[in-house]
Amino acid sequence: MFENKTEKQAREEILISVKEYCEKFHNVHKDFADGDRIPYASRVYDSAEMVNLADSMLDFWLTAGRYADEFEAKLSQYLGVRYCALVNSGSSANLLAFYALTSPLLGDRAIRRGDEVITVAAGFPTTVAPIIQYGAVPVFVDVSLPGCNIDINEMYKALSHKTRAVMLAHTLGNPFDLEKVRDFCKKNDLWLVEDNCDALGSEYFIDGEYKKTGTVGDIGTSSFYPPHHMTMGEGGAVYTDNPLLSKIIRSMRDWGRDCVCPSGCDNICGHRFDRQYGSLPLGYDHKYVYSHFGFNLKATEMQAAIGCAQLEKLPSFVGKRRENFEYLSKALSDLSDKLILPTATENSLPSWFGFIMTCKDGTDRNALVRTVEEHGIQTRMLFAGNIIRHPCFDSIRDDKEAYRVVGDLKNTDLIMNNSFWIGVYPGMTRQKLDYMIKVIRNALGKE
Repeated sequence: MFENKTEKQAREEILISVKEYCEKFHNVHKDFADGDRIPYASRVYDSAEMVNLADSMLDFWLTAGRYADEFEAKLSQYLGVRYCALVNSGSSANLLAFYALTSPLLGDRAIRRGDEVITVAAGFPTTVAPIIQYGAVPVFVDVSLPGCNIDINEMYKALSHKTRAVMLAHTLGNPFDLEKVRDFCKKNDLWLVEDNCDALGSEYFIDGEYKKTGTVGDIGTSSFYPPHHMTMGEGGAVYTDNPLLSKIIRSMRDWGRDCVCPSGCDNICGHRFDRQYGSLPLGYDHKYVYSHFGFNLKATEMQAAIGCAQLEKLPSFVGKRRENFEYLSKALSDLSDKLILPTATENSLPSWFGFIMTCKDGTDRNALVRTVEEHGIQTRMLFAGNIIRHPCFDSIRDDKEAYRVVGDLKNTDLIMNNSFWIGVYPGMTRQKLDYMIKVIRNALGKE
């Protein structure tokens, strides 16, 4: 097939075929009919992603390479930050973001075991898990409604002489009050980690301009799991403007090594064999010097190749999410006697991950969800609801030093019992939105 062709010509022919294959057999439009399954989220892609994937496969450079470098540079540019590290998942991104703050390179500001980190119990477990896994103490405070983000008044009450950081997610794309949280952290010399996994593309007006969420705090994280704002299948990112934090993040991502040479490169610094590290012999190979107890959290080149194509679509994805959210908001606005409907945080432009509804007294959440699901509409709870009520806390439930709770978490429990959400992802057509609206209205007796 490739006789008398150069490698470049053969590659071009393969990629043309891949493009044609994708356009014929993938993304085939199917008209929606009432009762068809409507997922809360799904991949949105075209031949660009598949061509990139095939192109990276033909290189057979299976770890991070040219596409990973391109992705990190382009995501940094999109967010307006100096440094970005690609990782294998959003959960790994949160793990890495937190553990970076434990580095001895941070001196007196390093988080140590027993130090406290303010967070919320209403959300996804891997915002909290790294704190507990390290041996620090999560301090759980309540959220406010309808935003489902941290209650600022409760945050102030959570402060103690042991507090070292605040680690919070922007709930379903709706930013928490970044100005108040950022100022609280600055005043008390605390680290701020923004779990931006559900909010890529969200913006918040601060310091006289709109800034992307994930870039106001010390470290931001993203997830590229298929339901999220863009996808690599699996994947995530950690980003910061702080050069020391970036150095630590990359070290801990790459086994904890001290060397900054990327895979396949040696002696970029020119001092691979002539320096003293710790009590190692003089000249010990710098490629195998470790300054942290790290991990291997790198993503693959194939994931990055998909991500590069997805990044090109991200602005349109964000626009579509906002459009779908507004359409649902207007169509369901007269249900406020039965539901607490979502609203954007003041001074924010959310890149919505979902449309969350909280049932008021007299409206049975479970009955409503069953009806919606029976009509083919996929729903989700607000993840863990209240994380401290889950079995993973059973082994530490009576340990007063393992975690701390401020207040009664009243709204967190209300969300656990009464809230659910539906999708606004970019592949949601107007037909699907209208069907979801009709089913919800009918279920609540609003023809």
